[in-house]
Amino acid sequence: MITTGGGMGTENGAECSEAPDAVVRLYQELRRRGVSSVAEVGSQLRLSPEEYERCRNELAGLGLIVPTNPAQHGARAELRAGLRGEGGPEQDGDTVAVIDPEIALLRLLHREREQLREHLDEADRAYGTLETLAGAFLRAGSLTRSDADVELLSDYRRIQQVLEDITDVIQHSLASMHPTSLVREVAERVLNRDRRQIENGVRVRAMYSERVVSTPEVAEMLRRRVEAGVEVRITPAVPMTMIIADAQFAVVPVDPAEPMAGAVLARGPALVRSYLGLYEHCWHTASPYGDGTTPEQGGDGLSEQQRAALTMLASGMKDEKIARGLGVSLRTVSRMLSELMQEMGATSRFEAGVRAHRLGWVD
Repeated sequence: MITTGGGMGTENGAECSEAPDAVVRLYQELRRRGVSSVAEVGSQLRLSPEEYERCRNELAGLGLIVPTNPAQHGARAELRAGLRGEGGPEQDGDTVAVIDPEIALLRLLHREREQLREHLDEADRAYGTLETLAGAFLRAGSLTRSDADVELLSDYRRIQQVLEDITDVIQHSLASMHPTSLVREVAERVLNRDRRQIENGVRVRAMYSERVVSTPEVAEMLRRRVEAGVEVRITPAVPMTMIIADAQFAVVPVDPAEPMAGAVLARGPALVRSYLGLYEHCWHTASPYGDGTTPEQGGDGLSEQQRAALTMLASGMKDEKIARGLGVSLRTVSRMLSELMQEMGATSRFEAGVRAHRLGWVD
């Protein structure tokens, strides 16, 4: 806190302009004089123009000096009356009156409190607006049994944002099924989300195809999910990627045969019940992960077509030649290899061939 004290002569002016407490020295000199010119005192203290502006602005910002008119104040009592706004002539911007630090502090706290109250009011208004706009879309339980809504999601970033929004408002259950494994970055994000939801009392279930658990990376990820409290089951075949939240929201692919084609967001029990029924059927026919029912390593679960495609990929064939060799379309080959690379956690065709050899999927 700035303290009062004796005056300061001009002989100490050079020292004031170099000292770090120039603001304090200027305030003390102004306080000793009462009502005076800041420029005059700054000149006597030999403050540089830059330091004079800095000191004056800091004192004014703290409310320790206020513009006034010296003719209005002949005594200390009259000065305080003027500070309370009881009228008087126009103010002179350079002539100031000094305010006690205790009074300046109270005024500063009052201003901060008023600004905080304004910010809180703005936040309340913004929250009310967002709640009104998003209530029917994000708040679980807000949809009635007859409400139904469908949204087509074609942008990958929009799909990820929808998944984040939905999982943030889950209250009871989250169920998902995955025909392929998750890339490492997504898997870590999902694992962190699992922990948060389980801590909040949400039941989290996940189903995977038998093929994906044959890779060490996926097996490790599933083990960590189980340790976090996720119920994981393995099934010979997963029909599509599906995520269901609180029986209110479902995210499914536009085309299960083409995962990159986009997704459909279904809202409302009237639509989600059918997807949930399919999920429950698959869930009850699946086996709990870790019960010894996991297929052996070495490519169990691969179809002959997939194994043939991997063999040709490992030999360096292009997609066009693989398609001709299998008698299928180029699009089918691209999708098949993309899914197999995802399952193996491979980021390139070469890496996929190497991993397929290591896993015994190809000779």
